[in-house]
Amino acid sequence: MMKTLALILLICVTISCKKAEITSEVILKKEISNPVVLPEDKSIRIDSALLTSFNSKTLSAFYKATNYRTIWQSKENRKIILAELLKSDEEGLNPEDYKVKILSDFEKKSATLDETDLAKYDILLTSSFQKYISHLTNGKLNPRKLYKNWDLKENYIDINEILTDLLNNDSLADKIEQLKPNHIVYKKLKKALRLLNTLPKDNFNALKIEQIISPNDTNISIIDIKKRLIYWKELQLNDSLTSIYNEETMLAIKKFQNRHGLAVDGIIGPATIASLNFSKKQRMQQIIVNLERWKWYPKEMGKEYIIINIPDYRLSLIKDKDTLRTHRVIVGRAKRKSPILSSKLTQVVFNPTWTVPPTILREDVIPAILKNRSYLAESNIKIYDRNGGIVSPYEWQLSQAKSYRYVQSPGTFNSLGMVKIIFPNRFSVYLHDTNHRDYFDKIDRSLSSGCVRVDNPLELTEYLLDDDINWNLEKITEILQSEKTKFVKIKKEVSFHLLYWTAWSENNKLIFRDDIYNLDADLYTKLRN
Repeated sequence: MMKTLALILLICVTISCKKAEITSEVILKKEISNPVVLPEDKSIRIDSALLTSFNSKTLSAFYKATNYRTIWQSKENRKIILAELLKSDEEGLNPEDYKVKILSDFEKKSATLDETDLAKYDILLTSSFQKYISHLTNGKLNPRKLYKNWDLKENYIDINEILTDLLNNDSLADKIEQLKPNHIVYKKLKKALRLLNTLPKDNFNALKIEQIISPNDTNISIIDIKKRLIYWKELQLNDSLTSIYNEETMLAIKKFQNRHGLAVDGIIGPATIASLNFSKKQRMQQIIVNLERWKWYPKEMGKEYIIINIPDYRLSLIKDKDTLRTHRVIVGRAKRKSPILSSKLTQVVFNPTWTVPPTILREDVIPAILKNRSYLAESNIKIYDRNGGIVSPYEWQLSQAKSYRYVQSPGTFNSLGMVKIIFPNRFSVYLHDTNHRDYFDKIDRSLSSGCVRVDNPLELTEYLLDDDINWNLEKITEILQSEKTKFVKIKKEVSFHLLYWTAWSENNKLIFRDDIYNLDADLYTKLRN
């Protein structure tokens, strides 16, 4: 009874604040609950045997709470739900998953259905709506079953409590809207899907070039390239298309390259051709898988947080929904992917040492030592045995190699650079500086072994420590010059999200990034199977 009263209070507050910004109304809970459901007048008794074929504990628990009576007597509510299920493709979902054709047929005949069919309609509508709520708020698939490097907490949802709340609310459509992911990227993905749907069907053949095409070149492929640019609205349609790579086409190519995260140089090479060869269908599938990912991500990012989009090689610091700063980053390469995780920043380490992790030890360091024992001295790496004693490079034995600890001393040539920023996680990854700052000028920056290297990390560190007196850049520089390791706690609460998405929209323009870990196509196949 107390739970029901709490729900009523919540509904009253929501109604009184209709003009306020829409926020998430997802109720997160692991167990199946049995909230009290009060059927409307003229409800029909349901034979519990009709529930058996659905094999759903959640569905059975819900109808047990209704005392096995129908709940969808309101034609208006049924139409709202049917309309929502029919347009579920706007959320990247598949209307066929919700039996929309059968439900629509039931609705057309609703005035003449007997009690048995009305009960069947009611159950099917509830079952489909429950599934839609689950898919909408938590995604269709479970990423923890798909990926080993996934470390985001599952958003357990109490579907029946949500459904009860919806039933008891006068504004069903508004409440459904509040269940949808509220993050700006999700909204930009939905807009991208709408933009893509405005384009006509494409029937292009794959583009092929034998060598790069530079401005002012003449090449027969330029005609087909221009047609592709016209399709994507980068180039205006002219009366005649020539094979000359003129200035107008070069400007269009640069716009296209910028939208796809390519080198904006006007040179038509393999990477630009590969992006031009994506069809409308492939781009639509790419947007759909990213909509699914955003249903997996945390419902609340935090008041102040760092978010990294791995394929965009970009770190953004957000506070009160404003982007305060951005940094280029280097992420894990395909064989050593950066993990997907959420955490909180806890500590800064100046002049860090670097303990070589097992994968790098096995694949990089041991082969280098076998090739040249002086590698250790040149890399400023010391070897320690299990008792903490130093092992001479010339006493090092391959048979004992994995039992040693390899530590690179602080300094200019340390692999972590001058600073690292720690956030608890099971992968032992962190943010850090680098001794290869020239790598930030590369377009493809999937180059690390899983950790994330940050451009201009000292400026980010100064902001995070938030102490103009003790931790300004001048004081930080003094610490760095000492080459002594120092640990400093981050006092402000800053959440951290390391995520992956390859599509969105900006200013009515479709934005795409290379799927550097080759996840999109496989995910789409799983979503539609």
